[in-house]
Amino acid sequence: MARLPVVSGRQAVRAFERAGWEHVRTKGDHMILVKNGVRANLSVPDHPELDRGTLRRLIALAGIDVQEFAELLRK
Repeated sequence: MARLPVVSGRQAVRAFERAGWEHVRTKGDHMILVKNGVRANLSVPDHPELDRGTLRRLIALAGIDVQEFAELLRK
């Protein structure tokens, strides 16, 4: 299993956008992402460092694994 990277909310949003998610709005300090064909929305906190559990849950909701997410960060 790949190590979970330490990222900010904005870095995570960029990675999810590379995976086909679209940032549609910001509510408070959370950025909301949607993807056609997926029922779940991602609510990413705009924090300097995301909590590991929060990031792990967002990755799972996005339907990717940690390795894929790490590769999306490097693109």
